[in-house]
Amino acid sequence: MSTAAFSAPDLRWSLVVPVKVLARAKSRMSAAAGPYREALALSVAADTVAAALLCEHVGAVVVVTDDPLAASELSDLGARVVSDEPDAGLNPALAHGAALARALAPDAGVGALSADLPALRPAELSEVLGTAAAHGGTAFVPDTAGTGTTLYVASPGVVFAPAFGPDSRARHRAQGARELALAGIPSVRRDVDTLDDLIAALSLGAGPRTTAIAPLLPACAPS
Repeated sequence: MSTAAFSAPDLRWSLVVPVKVLARAKSRMSAAAGPYREALALSVAADTVAAALLCEHVGAVVVVTDDPLAASELSDLGARVVSDEPDAGLNPALAHGAALARALAPDAGVGALSADLPALRPAELSEVLGTAAAHGGTAFVPDTAGTGTTLYVASPGVVFAPAFGPDSRARHRAQGARELALAGIPSVRRDVDTLDDLIAALSLGAGPRTTAIAPLLPACAPS
């Protein structure tokens, strides 16, 4: 494929979204979410996937999960769901999903998107993917905290080598990926791991599922 194809304004992307088994998800919010922790994790993931599917530059969303409830819910939204066959950690799971995505759509770019972006706005994601297409190669979006990564992408024909985990921002930069810290994309950078993160996402305008469950959480329930 030519370099020109990488920067085509109509380049489509397949995004891989990893979703933990719900019983192990959102562990840092156990006290804040109480008995709704698993439901919160699923709501956040579902709002993320639904928003990604509405993005004009996204051709497909591949969810990698071993959770049957998450698989069913996210499949109903329109995602292609696969099990975590490598079962060897986050980055191998993403590589597994990306290999399937490239087999299904070899002319598309591939990306790894955090499942923890309940305020994700399709237009902001579109801006990021359009910028990534214009530059080609690999690129990533740092999280709001400035140490992690919420999105990592590789253009068609480019090696997909995600480096999520501690200090992933520095690890992706060290690999030569272009940092896309664009202005006006707060929803792409606001992942949710803590109660403060959730409150910030709600203030941005979270998706309907997260917005509906938030008042039920012990830490967010009206007094």
